[in-house]
Amino acid sequence: MTSVRTRFAPSPTGFLHVGGIRTALFAFLVAKQAKGTFVLRFEDTDKKREVPGSAEHLISSLKAIGIEYDEGPDVGGPFGPYIQSQRLDHYQAWAERLIEQGRAYADPYTSEEMQSFRDEAAAQKRAFRYRDYRPERPPVWDGTQPLRFRSDPKSYTYHDEVMGDITTSPEVVDDFILIKSDGYPTYNFAHIVDDAEMHISHVIRGQEFISSMPNYLALYEALGLERPIFAHLPHIMNEQGNKKLGKRDGAKDVLDYIRDGYLPEAMMSFIATMGWNDGTEQEIFTKQELINSFSLNRVQKSGARFDEKRLLWMNGQFIRELNLDELAGRIEYFWPESAKKHSENYKKEVLKLAQDRLKTFKDLPALTSYFFEEPIPDLSLITENKQLRKLTPAEIVDILQTSRDALMQSDWTAEAIQETLNQLLEQTGQKPGTLFSLVRIATTWAPFSPQLNDTLRLLGQETTLARLQHAIEIQI
Repeated sequence: MTSVRTRFAPSPTGFLHVGGIRTALFAFLVAKQAKGTFVLRFEDTDKKREVPGSAEHLISSLKAIGIEYDEGPDVGGPFGPYIQSQRLDHYQAWAERLIEQGRAYADPYTSEEMQSFRDEAAAQKRAFRYRDYRPERPPVWDGTQPLRFRSDPKSYTYHDEVMGDITTSPEVVDDFILIKSDGYPTYNFAHIVDDAEMHISHVIRGQEFISSMPNYLALYEALGLERPIFAHLPHIMNEQGNKKLGKRDGAKDVLDYIRDGYLPEAMMSFIATMGWNDGTEQEIFTKQELINSFSLNRVQKSGARFDEKRLLWMNGQFIRELNLDELAGRIEYFWPESAKKHSENYKKEVLKLAQDRLKTFKDLPALTSYFFEEPIPDLSLITENKQLRKLTPAEIVDILQTSRDALMQSDWTAEAIQETLNQLLEQTGQKPGTLFSLVRIATTWAPFSPQLNDTLRLLGQETTLARLQHAIEIQI
């Protein structure tokens, strides 16, 4: 193989979570770094588990994260079809070749007979292997019975780009099913045929497939196929690091993250750095930096812990890197309803103040709604504040009244407002944490806000004074 061709081959049986996306991303990066080809293929031969709409959802997920494929079900390519259920004639042809070579045969046993074989092996306290019960004279395969591979058990050694050199035992090689009685191939057979016909150079997938590698290697050998380069990725673990990440641990739909206001580039950087690093202290990568730096031999062998707090932090870093126009264009659907009646210029000014505090786009209403509508007073913000709860209602009223009087005389620029606030510190004898927090809460009724002088300037003098007056009245 001279050109690098990688693939991502999911089953359309549900949504795509971070584990599947990471496999796709690593395969994408390997291909792009080598200026090769990344292929999307659907392995839909298990029709009982197929979920309607899942294929379209998988495509949307990859595109949402920014993982572009060069060949696939919806874009075509020279080695299609890229859906296994449309390639049944391909598997039939390879199966006939194995039958002619004496390396495949029809399975004549009923499910009851198979169960009796398993019971017998269990009674004898030995592992069940189908080849121990291989029929001496199997019938001619007519497509109504399963077709099995006739194994020739031996030891195999192969190199894994992540796990290193691995040697397998003859005992684990068995006569596995190639084509089921419903006419569909098994994954064990179909993916090898597809990878060969599509000239896949690198097979990158989860470590759960390592246990099946002896059978795969036996089939490569029987079919006379050159082995691709293998890379088996360790699991993504839950936040505690004690088990594989599951739905209960936060393995949610990747598109849910996008809907919740996470940036695709942040998701890509986060997922890439779960279990991989470039050997430096760099934590955040652009797509091009990942393409330039990625290598399979720097993927760790142990499981990578899923840390949603780190994702949140990383997303905030990416948000802060966006210029204001780009941020405004991407955050449009996250504004509070009350923002719609305000001008785009005003919304941009609000966004400029909020940008540094945004961790996800979904935070936008909580951070900005008081710029567009009158906030509902929440006295718990005062009574549960470590500093403010020490003040009596009379002291609070006095500070607010003094602040209102001073701000009424202030010029309404950020610099002038800050100068007035600084003078109020001397006049009231309060610390910034007390004075500024009280003025901020009285004018926004929010647990946090951008810098106070900038917030007041944008609210406007009239609104600021009116809200301070209202806060005074509800304290009396």
